[in-house]
Amino acid sequence: MNSIFLRIYGGMLLVLIAVSCLALISIRMINDVRAEDFRERVATGTFRLMADNLEPMDDAERQKAMAVWMRLIGVPLELHPLDALALDSTSWARLIQGRVLVRSQGPSQARVYSLVDLSRQQVLTADIERISEQLGRATLFLIADELVRHPEADMPSWLQQLRRAKGFGFPLNLTGLHETDLDVDQRRRLDEFDTVLSLGPDGNSMMMYMKIPDTNWVLSLGPVYQMEEYPPEMLLMTGLLALSLSGLLIYLLVRQLEQRLMNLESAATHIARGNLDARAEVISTDSVGSLASAFNDMAEHLQRVMQIQQEMIRAVSHELRTPVARLRFGLEMVETADSDDAKRRYMDSMDGDLTELDKLVDEILTYARLEQGAPALTLQPVDVLATVEEVMLELEPLTTRVQISHVDRSNGRAHAIDAEPRYLHRALTNLVSNAARHASSQVRISTRVVNGRCRLIVEDDGPGIPEDYRERIFTPFLRLDDSRTRSSGGYGLGLSIVRRIAYWHRGYARVEGSRDLGGAAFIIDWPVRLHI
Repeated sequence: MNSIFLRIYGGMLLVLIAVSCLALISIRMINDVRAEDFRERVATGTFRLMADNLEPMDDAERQKAMAVWMRLIGVPLELHPLDALALDSTSWARLIQGRVLVRSQGPSQARVYSLVDLSRQQVLTADIERISEQLGRATLFLIADELVRHPEADMPSWLQQLRRAKGFGFPLNLTGLHETDLDVDQRRRLDEFDTVLSLGPDGNSMMMYMKIPDTNWVLSLGPVYQMEEYPPEMLLMTGLLALSLSGLLIYLLVRQLEQRLMNLESAATHIARGNLDARAEVISTDSVGSLASAFNDMAEHLQRVMQIQQEMIRAVSHELRTPVARLRFGLEMVETADSDDAKRRYMDSMDGDLTELDKLVDEILTYARLEQGAPALTLQPVDVLATVEEVMLELEPLTTRVQISHVDRSNGRAHAIDAEPRYLHRALTNLVSNAARHASSQVRISTRVVNGRCRLIVEDDGPGIPEDYRERIFTPFLRLDDSRTRSSGGYGLGLSIVRRIAYWHRGYARVEGSRDLGGAAFIIDWPVRLHI
């Protein structure tokens, strides 16, 4: 199935997979940063304390102290010149600021850096695999060595100062021997100056204890938690679940869109097969709903055009039948005429029939151009008053029995109205001719410009148009069977042309009863300014 929605689903799936991969890579990077930060927080206090203790010592004393600490920690300790280490400028700045650096050397290897002597630029380094029990013992030993230099009563306050100054990344506390939550054997080991390792209160951490020599204080370290990385398996499962739920939601949303487009496709198929009554269902006002509305408008226009074409074909065949029959009769009479005067009379009658046919074809072509689609309108400022005077002069020889007058109610504002001069002239000619055919003695043309719109009103004193027929009179080829249209000539297209001209000028045409003259009043109204 070559469906656009399958391509949409595939594209969304690829996007979600790419996002999931980026998320896994990001989690991996976050885990690395968290691991480095965890190691730095745990190692900072211990190595900062060792570095500060080494600073006032000479080389021999430093070597002895480092040998003791190496036995406690279980890892080799070394001193290196700062410029001999392959560190970047950022790491240099952090060391000079008194920070402890931990740099990963492999999956489970890390190197620790701590500046000892700024003047001599010596750095204490150690390669460790993990934060082990030896590091905890060394930390307790170093802290105890610091505390024994102070009175027993001042030891808790000195411990807190030491913790803040060196930046230990875990709790340090002093408690009385009998106040600790330890069993008898653990207390015995403390009395023997051994370190005791136990689980924390929650069972997920580690606690270490050491008794300060010659005091009743017990130094506790912890609880210390191991850093738990975000497990990739859990993240993968979470990502797959999120991917599945997102895919299902997207499918439900897009499936609804697909069904609506299939409904639109079905309507188009029915119209293509000749069912012009088929319409698409308009569910909402979103983009697809707007498309369905536009499609229905197109279908209605197409149906209306087809109906008009059928009506025109029937009407044209009917309208052509009479003049063609008269022409055929005239040809037969010419052949049988016995005098030149008779022949000339028949020839003049045939010439009138041809003129009538020419006018009919012109009306049909004009209406077809206006009805089938937007005609090419050349809008320009038009002097409506001058156009009215021009039409009156052109029709004066043909309307000798009717008086045509003009009343301007625009106060001169009708001299620059946007319009197509040719079509405006045609519409006004049709209205005045129609009014003159049905008027008893008077036709009046009124022009008015108000509120940004131009209005032309053509009134007559004829019999008028019944209210029930005032809309139908604009139907092509329609002639009302009453005194208004009986034996009045015309082809039933003049008023239809007027309405289409008004429509393409973004206006309207309608008919009312004339209050002053008592007949019909035809009105054309359109905007003064048009921007097409």
